[in-house]
Amino acid sequence: MQRDGSYCISDFELLTAALSAASWRALGGSIRLITDSVAYAFLEQNGLIPLWDGGVTTELDDMPEEIRPDTFWAGGKLFALSKVPAPCFMIDTDFIPWHLPEISGIDLAVIHREDIQPDIYPPKEFFVFDTPFSKNWNWEALPCNTAFCYFGTEHFKQLYTDTALRLMRCARGHDELCYMVFAEQRLLSMCAESAGVTIHSFSDLDELFSFEQRSYTHLWGYKQVLHENPAERERFCRSCARRLMRQFPDTGEICKTSPILKQYFA
Repeated sequence: MQRDGSYCISDFELLTAALSAASWRALGGSIRLITDSVAYAFLEQNGLIPLWDGGVTTELDDMPEEIRPDTFWAGGKLFALSKVPAPCFMIDTDFIPWHLPEISGIDLAVIHREDIQPDIYPPKEFFVFDTPFSKNWNWEALPCNTAFCYFGTEHFKQLYTDTALRLMRCARGHDELCYMVFAEQRLLSMCAESAGVTIHSFSDLDELFSFEQRSYTHLWGYKQVLHENPAERERFCRSCARRLMRQFPDTGEICKTSPILKQYFA
């Protein structure tokens, strides 16, 4: 949101989302964006709806009111996942897959596992929920980063999303980080282990933190740099525009006519 209350998405986030969608389509996939009516209107106004060949839909208009957006700021991602039948991939808009991973025989895959850092993943005593935790959950299971993940079976996908949505509805504590990453990332690993589902990792932190991200690019914490550094933001956006025109010209043509993006294609 901008200061006047109007809706806006950063230009670099839109260009990253365009690259993500274009690369996924080039790999042979179809991609759909699930959002709400406010974001849909913004994308339509800026001529960006065609970026997603599977359409842009507004299921997030039906997000349960009990789920606090200031605590569960990515709760819409899990609600959207609950509406999509497996097998399916879930891709964050700031994540670009440059190659199609092998998924044969895999029930669950995530981009990577994470260490249990107490300031991010505190013990269960930290949390306040109206519903009790399952006694079958292993709090030592390494959390899963879900910027890019694959669900091979509907049964487990629905088990995970049903559990996450129930917990988010029943949360009585508040925190700007720990509750959300618990519901999204730690809960996934605990549900998988209790259900006997093996977790496959597409990559690891060493590869994702390397200078040359050949298989995947995740904008991640770099977004803060782009928000705070106008020169770097300009450089990044122009680099994205050049790559779109070189590698995905159809998508580039869509973006270059958008009022919010056309300056980077000059």
